[in-house]
Amino acid sequence: MSLRLAVRNITVDYLLPGGGLLAALGPVTFDVEPGSFVCLIGPSGCGKSTLIRILGGLQRPTRGEALINNTPIVEPPRRIGVMFQDANLMPWRTALDNIALPLELAGVSKKERHRAAERLLPMLGLEGFAQAYPGELSGGMAQRTALGRLLIQAPDALLLDEPFGALDALTREQLSADLLALWMQGRQTVLMVTHDIHDAVWLADRVLVMSRRPGRLIADIPVALPRPRRAEDSYSLQFSETARLVREAINRA
Repeated sequence: MSLRLAVRNITVDYLLPGGGLLAALGPVTFDVEPGSFVCLIGPSGCGKSTLIRILGGLQRPTRGEALINNTPIVEPPRRIGVMFQDANLMPWRTALDNIALPLELAGVSKKERHRAAERLLPMLGLEGFAQAYPGELSGGMAQRTALGRLLIQAPDALLLDEPFGALDALTREQLSADLLALWMQGRQTVLMVTHDIHDAVWLADRVLVMSRRPGRLIADIPVALPRPRRAEDSYSLQFSETARLVREAINRA
């Protein structure tokens, strides 16, 4: 079941070494509807990653609250999966065992967790690489493995913090298409941080634009492109107009 995520008047301040406070984020309020795909975009340092950590239960806000189905998030929720830019794979474990790690930690038998991981390999484009180690994988394959480690937990919501940001343009484009196809199958609630306007418009139902620090929400732009999305949709007038609106909002940030 998809989850509703909500941010209510969240503010984050940091104590400076010499005293005083640095206003880093907020106040910010928005909702992510169940089963929707929302992208969060804005200047570096505006608090996008901080919001991901707060929604993932990894950081507490100074003021305000994050909610999952109207319940305050005070610790990492089991139904939410989080993925960061760094794949952070264990170099001594094969791709299969890296994907299966969450089930191992949950006490699932080796046979069952390997079976579950093997079912994901074709979806991730990793057939033939089950026994490869991270050092033998390309950057794109490493990120596919990290995504598999997330999906094997069957989360109802995904928080993605620049998951493909460190990859080259062609690899990022392919992985974005793969992510969209996987999401179309599961329809989890997704909030994804990105710096790429093209990715934001092509993937999302809505694009949220944040201002410079302290980050505030300055635009909530709907994306009316039909689903399923096709590569050629990025050449349409509707796509160009939506991307223009996002760019203009960022320029105002």
